[in-house]
Amino acid sequence: MNVMVFDIETVPDVASGRRLYDLGELSDADTAQAMFQLRMAKTGGDFLPHHLQRIVAISIVFRSRESVRVWSLGEETADEAELITRFFDGVGRYTPTLVSWNGSGFDLPVLHYRALLHGIAAPRYWEIGDDDREFRYSNYISRFHWRHIDLMDVLAGYQPRASAPLDEVATMLGLPGKMGMSGARVWDAFQGGDLSGIRNYCETDVLNTYLVYLRFEHLRGHLDATGYADEQARLRALLGEAEAPHLREFIDAWNAHGA
Repeated sequence: MNVMVFDIETVPDVASGRRLYDLGELSDADTAQAMFQLRMAKTGGDFLPHHLQRIVAISIVFRSRESVRVWSLGEETADEAELITRFFDGVGRYTPTLVSWNGSGFDLPVLHYRALLHGIAAPRYWEIGDDDREFRYSNYISRFHWRHIDLMDVLAGYQPRASAPLDEVATMLGLPGKMGMSGARVWDAFQGGDLSGIRNYCETDVLNTYLVYLRFEHLRGHLDATGYADEQARLRALLGEAEAPHLREFIDAWNAHGA
């Protein structure tokens, strides 16, 4: 079975903000600030709605029968449409189990709106059993099916009041947790041209998610103790051979915590 753990990073969609709020020729920074202020006035918080989030990074841990890999989709120069196309092409090609942390509440709705904006078709992802009967009782869209496992949602028993942040759960389990950045700092990093830093941060987040997923698979009996240890060892071997500094830092932190 193919497993595709994913995470996205976003910034304000200033182009849509200008159109929606008639902001004229304001700079990107001023447009975003206006969007935050308008959101604050409406809701009391400045977190922008899903349809006004522009995707700048999508990172993946992919576990196939043969191997495990971690990477960010596309080149740093790739535009949003290319990133989203690559994501849904992967779903169409491999029909993986998707795994996320708060993917149902954030990542997937953002991907839906942005795919709609760019006109990106994803028939395999949207299949609910009309053309493939196997998807009737297990598809990516239904909250309670298993083709997409939102770990935050599942572990909270589908109760929003019981939800927990990935960083806290990862740290509780002895995993590295957040490293080098946070979602709140992505916009500043993007304005400073640090796409590499954003992608690196996204990759460490998706590694945390994958390791929580392995613990969950052990929890529900899909991995016995030996299988769980083997999967951890497989990932340690991958990261141990990595040259990228952020991956080296991740495994060093993981080893230091002894999880």
